Amino acid sequence: MADEIRSDIFEQRRLKLDALTAEGLNPFQVTEYRRTHMAREILDGFEALENVTVRVAGRVMSRRGQGKVTFLHLQDVSGQIQGFFRFDDLGEATYNRLKQVDMGDILGMEGFVFRTRTGEISIHVKTFDVLAKALRPLPEKWHGLKDVETRYRRRYVDLIVNPEVRDTFVARTKTIKAMRTLLDDRGFLEVETPMMQAIPGGAAARPFITHHNALDIDLYLRIAPELYLKRLIVGGLERVYEINRNFRNEGISTKHNPEFTMLEVYEAYANYEDMMRLSEALFAATALATRGTLQLTYQGQEIDLTPPWKRISMFDALREFGNVDTDKLYDFESAKTLCRAMGIHVDARATLSTLVNNLFEEFVEPNIVQPTFITDHPTAISPLAKRRRDNPELTERFEIFIAGRELGNAFSELNDPIDQRGRFEEQVRSKAAGDDEAHPMDEDYLRALEYGMPPTGGLGIGIDRLVMLLTDSPSIRDVILFPLLKPEQGVVEEEDGEVAD
Repeated sequence: MADEIRSDIFEQRRLKLDALTAEGLNPFQVTEYRRTHMAREILDGFEALENVTVRVAGRVMSRRGQGKVTFLHLQDVSGQIQGFFRFDDLGEATYNRLKQVDMGDILGMEGFVFRTRTGEISIHVKTFDVLAKALRPLPEKWHGLKDVETRYRRRYVDLIVNPEVRDTFVARTKTIKAMRTLLDDRGFLEVETPMMQAIPGGAAARPFITHHNALDIDLYLRIAPELYLKRLIVGGLERVYEINRNFRNEGISTKHNPEFTMLEVYEAYANYEDMMRLSEALFAATALATRGTLQLTYQGQEIDLTPPWKRISMFDALREFGNVDTDKLYDFESAKTLCRAMGIHVDARATLSTLVNNLFEEFVEPNIVQPTFITDHPTAISPLAKRRRDNPELTERFEIFIAGRELGNAFSELNDPIDQRGRFEEQVRSKAAGDDEAHPMDEDYLRALEYGMPPTGGLGIGIDRLVMLLTDSPSIRDVILFPLLKPEQGVVEEEDGEVAD
């Protein structure tokens, strides 16, 4: 029955399109429409624009009236404004053409600005044009969909009927712009590095594999730009950053999308302490740009981004929140025994890195609400970070946690090629033992270090997760316009109704 209703609606709209075409008014042949104002400009500037003739265009979102008076609401990217159509002004032929206009159609209208008897700022329409015909109706109950994947899958509809969704992506753009502005003002150079790499490096993750036919070689979609950006530091570009897309062949969840956006920053003659201060500045700048305040609410939790943020070492956090005996986390066998005793599953492919991470995720992450730097990660799980001078088993590294979620990672970069080779070799052994996410050997990167890299601080911030925080979005899919989804099968259609007036 639903299919029959949809087919009938589609056919009715096709007939209206045919009627317009028969008049020589095929909307799909219109190539332009010159607007003089946006809806918000008119609403905000009514005193100056009253009785002024304007031209606006947008999508028909509601319709009411009968007989010789019709009201339509048009929506553009700035908001909605009402159009007032009267038979006596338009004449019979033009007014009757409104019968061919449906909700969802794209309309242009020209007329003078006035306020109706009910007080609503409107446009008294003198002429209008149908600029595009919507052959499918807008859904009636989009917000109430049980299958939220339909909203993500048809983001084009979601953006039409849900203003909050548009606001989220406007905030995302403001977030990235604020980051660029701060870094540019501090003398950082924005660069681009390869998205297809012969050796996937810079993070512990499984890559996507592709094949280059002309060279007959396998390539990998980058999991991180880190090693290329540090090559630029070697080359003398002392402050660089990239806002980049990364790809990791991992599961999909409210926190993970296989394609995601990162900011990575590297600064010569700096260390992880400098990166902490830079992190605080970046988060503050983005919060002010999007929310106008450093005090936010995320999923019911009050968050204060005001610097300075709390600092606590990873092992201190494990002891504080989980009563974990961290003396047993420096070698694999004792860590494995400890995890089993604490109820943490240990699978056959477990490594020291995954065991420490599993303990941290179980006992620490959920308990961190306010912005916190988790510092001093073990060397075994930080193959690209510089060792602490007072304890070579730990590194000058931190991760940023807010509201139970990791949002950033940074360290004083390891620039000793001899130490780096040894760490890579250990990673190679881990990969041979079954760790699919272990870092591969990269001889060219080692060669670059052998030319000499100055002391350097590096920082990575997950932009998607940051935007989640700034927009109070519970899922990463809410802040990615087109998240990766399973193939569409049996998705319930919601097109048997139209948006209510």
